[in-house]
Amino acid sequence: MKKLLFSTLLAFFAIASLTFVACDKNDDPEPTPETPTIAGLAQNTANLSSLVAALKRADLVSVLDGTDKFTVFAPTNDAFAAFLTANGFANLEAVPVATLKQILLNHVITGEVKSTSLITGYVKTNATFGTTTSNLSLFVNTTSGVVLNNGIKVTSADIIAKNGVVHIVDQVIGIPSIVTAALSNPNFSTLVSALTRSDLGVDYVAVLSGAGPFTVFAPTNDAFTALLGELGATSLAAIDAATLNAVLQYHVVAGANVLSTQLTDEQVITTFQGGTLRVDLDGGAKLVDGKSRIANIVAVDVQCGNGVIHAIDKVVLPN
Repeated sequence: MKKLLFSTLLAFFAIASLTFVACDKNDDPEPTPETPTIAGLAQNTANLSSLVAALKRADLVSVLDGTDKFTVFAPTNDAFAAFLTANGFANLEAVPVATLKQILLNHVITGEVKSTSLITGYVKTNATFGTTTSNLSLFVNTTSGVVLNNGIKVTSADIIAKNGVVHIVDQVIGIPSIVTAALSNPNFSTLVSALTRSDLGVDYVAVLSGAGPFTVFAPTNDAFTALLGELGATSLAAIDAATLNAVLQYHVVAGANVLSTQLTDEQVITTFQGGTLRVDLDGGAKLVDGKSRIANIVAVDVQCGNGVIHAIDKVVLPN
């Protein structure tokens, strides 16, 4: 009887032990796949295969596969196809590697920036001006969704990667010109209207889209409104073409990419119009025009591919 009871207990504990082990195995959570890097995410997304091919050609895969945090605006395959056609390239292999690398870097911001953290204004990309270390500027407009430069839309935001975040865009972000930067910023809309007035006899869009480099002191909309009040004019149309041409050219320095850090107190700058501006750094960067009027520099170093823009709060006038 004792033997029978002992055998029964042994069998019971053996079954209980097996049952416990089996339940324990079944309760283990399924392993979760590791979040991919930005490069890995692109490689796993069919609609980003052209971006992956471009990254490989420009030798940038390792950058987006590392541990540094980045925000990438990722163009779709259709966006790349449209870009190649618009620029006369038969395929990606036809794009010079150096050019392609700068274009790709113009889609990359250092650090992880989700769409909810983006605000209207300029951010710096990893592309640079010429052989300098001056990073190009990208205008972000968050008024209605997220729009970059002159009409490039974020179509899918906040795709989280191991080393940052990806926002898919519907166009390739080309290297911006002075004109691109002016058209992108609503606060320069009056300046754009002035530059594109049909009776001026100068194609400023073509000029400021050229190789440059140019430094442009760009008056804001409020600056133009103040000028009209100062002149007693009802609109830009009330200013004759010769005067407006002289004023616009007085805001441009041809042949130089002058950053804010290169401005010195009492520096005299010769403009495209032929007149001069004097730099006053006492109490903040200012320009003194030919009539001794003072314009504050309110935003600096909007770096474009063919020059740089500094925003000013007053239209400067030649003597």
